[in-house]
Amino acid sequence: MTTVVPTSEEDPALSVVRFTSELSWSDAGPEVAEQQVSRLCVEAQECMVMNRWLDLTSLMLTSADIVFSNSKVSEKDLECIFTVICNLVTKSKSPDEELEMAKLICAKIIQQPSDKPVLRLKILFNLYNLLDNVYCRFYVYMKALNLAMSGKVTEHIIPSCKKIDSFLKEWILEVRDQRELFLCVANALKDSKSSAKDSFKFLTRYLATFSGEDAYIMGEAKDEAARTIIEFVKAPDMFQCDLLDMPAVAQLEKDAKYALVYQLLKIFLTQRLDAYLEFQAVNSALLKSYGLVHEDCIAKMRMISLVDLASHESGRIPYTLIKDTLRIDDDDEVELWVVKALTSKLIACKMDQMNQVVLVSSCTERVFGRQQWQVLRTKLGTWRDNIANVINTIQANKITEDSSQAVQGLMIR
Repeated sequence: MTTVVPTSEEDPALSVVRFTSELSWSDAGPEVAEQQVSRLCVEAQECMVMNRWLDLTSLMLTSADIVFSNSKVSEKDLECIFTVICNLVTKSKSPDEELEMAKLICAKIIQQPSDKPVLRLKILFNLYNLLDNVYCRFYVYMKALNLAMSGKVTEHIIPSCKKIDSFLKEWILEVRDQRELFLCVANALKDSKSSAKDSFKFLTRYLATFSGEDAYIMGEAKDEAARTIIEFVKAPDMFQCDLLDMPAVAQLEKDAKYALVYQLLKIFLTQRLDAYLEFQAVNSALLKSYGLVHEDCIAKMRMISLVDLASHESGRIPYTLIKDTLRIDDDDEVELWVVKALTSKLIACKMDQMNQVVLVSSCTERVFGRQQWQVLRTKLGTWRDNIANVINTIQANKITEDSSQAVQGLMIR
């Protein structure tokens, strides 16, 4: 956080007013300029004497556009000017006044996001750190996110997105504000290849906030629900999600615009390659309209279909079944797709080339709903019973061993 250190007897705020007003009126001639500069300085002094910090903030921001566009003002000077302006929020008399001052500063900073965007972002972060009101902090952070996207400098704000959970604990937001935050963060992350999965996670967090809402409010999520489905289908390294369980997504099943998108999701989460090929044959134009590449979808569905086989074939999958399900021709291709699934950690298995079978020890579930919980419960119950049997056997053997030792001791005496 930048700290204001006075270097002269004049108040820093008054120095900024004098500097910016001289810059603004420099082309009006010495007499007019001197008169206007004096008027503005007197007005600034009156604001300070009467503790009218909101009015002073407004006065100091009137020349901000000229300061930003003037080539004679260095970025360092710009930062110093706005450090003084931002520091006024520490003098506010109430949280409401602090918020209004923050809104004024933000409105001026984000006006031209493509002009010196990194500096503008730095100013907003400085303002954020000076604020006491937690809602003010949320407000400024949202403006910083939008500025970063508009100015195409999201790489400077992405690191802060990793702290969203700690921010949420501090800000204590209402549901509507949470939605706005999650969606904005998802949009900020979407263009970064290294953050694509994080973007998807924030989209799902956004959708998860629509639970128990009426149809009108739920309808707000339709576009983003469809977008999230498409992002999942497009992602070559995402094979598992909980979208089907979300009310915001479920509403698309009977939606006139997005019913086919929902059907596509069900295919990728509950069916196999043959179902996708049937869907594509009828809806190829729809897939292209969403930017989906047929070959990429086939590749993903082959991986998904292999995982589905692993979860339904009692641990032994014949090569012939894999060929039929994945629509491939020879054993080499079978082994190629098995290796891909192994390296993606979708299945744990061994290939028995002699007997032409894949021996599966475990696999990833595409969805984890009621049925999967029931299977897990059954497995845990079986493991518990097995462990109990082992313990009973050990205890029985120990009793037998102790009895034998006791008998031997009697015989020796």
